[in-house]
Amino acid sequence: MELTQQLDYAAVRAAADRIAGAVRPVAVAPAGEGVWYALEHLQHTGSFKARGARNFLAAHAATGTLPAAGVTIASGGNAGLACAWAARAQGVRATVFLPATAPRVKVERLRGYGAEVRLVGDRYAEALAACREFAAESGALSSHAYDHPLIAAGAGTLLDEIRAGLPGLDTVVVAVGGGGLFAGVATAAREHGVRVLAAEPENCRALNAALEAGRPVDVAVDSVAADSLGAPRVSADALAAAREDGVRSVLVPDAAITQARRALWEEHRIVVETGAATALAALRTAAEPPGERVAVILCGANTDPGDLVTSGA
Repeated sequence: MELTQQLDYAAVRAAADRIAGAVRPVAVAPAGEGVWYALEHLQHTGSFKARGARNFLAAHAATGTLPAAGVTIASGGNAGLACAWAARAQGVRATVFLPATAPRVKVERLRGYGAEVRLVGDRYAEALAACREFAAESGALSSHAYDHPLIAAGAGTLLDEIRAGLPGLDTVVVAVGGGGLFAGVATAAREHGVRVLAAEPENCRALNAALEAGRPVDVAVDSVAADSLGAPRVSADALAAAREDGVRSVLVPDAAITQARRALWEEHRIVVETGAATALAALRTAAEPPGERVAVILCGANTDPGDLVTSGA
């Protein structure tokens, strides 16, 4: 049996069947004035990435294409954690490549999920090259942080869960890095006539730049949200989804992202990473209300809350 390599709504529905019972269904909480928060930061591994990783490996396991050598990925962030978690659930090895400069806390978290961590070079590009070489030599399945239909389809399962908790949903607001979450959510949203606000930092604008250029292009990365939204190039699936009706690209300054993250803490005691706060920042700075019932996806919480919590009475 061959794996589907196309991102469409059927792929999202197939992903929902594969990961049912393995991921936490997203909770939707009212935030006031027609806005709800989709609390995906409460997901396993602390981000939406768990959905795509679980779908990716489950699909390969079901078709007999998950090798004995396991899976490998170059990522010290949310994608690496999700890959290691999903591999443990499948009972296969995960080999994760990181630069030697990676924070020790990330290395220990990966090892806590049972991953074999290999530290290579000082830059992500060196770790990525080593990962590719390892996959070629060992036969391990190479995973990607966002640029794969199975990864995006898994992320897209969020939309139907949000609609179930929020009937009559008009608009969903989603932060965009490489575009895996956006592509999946936008694909499902189009099926139901839900509009999508694609939020990016002004200086991490891979999707916005691709729309301007008419093709994926490399962009500079310089933002407070670069740790999770700092992809230098958006996926082709994300660009295709962004070209559909009902999608609007919005850029927000770093100051607005920082303010939105702090507002989530001060007003709701919600701690998220800056990438997740970018979605709320886009809504707060939008020139016009995007709809009467709006869901803001809070996509991850792998962050140090120390700069939010202050001491005192």
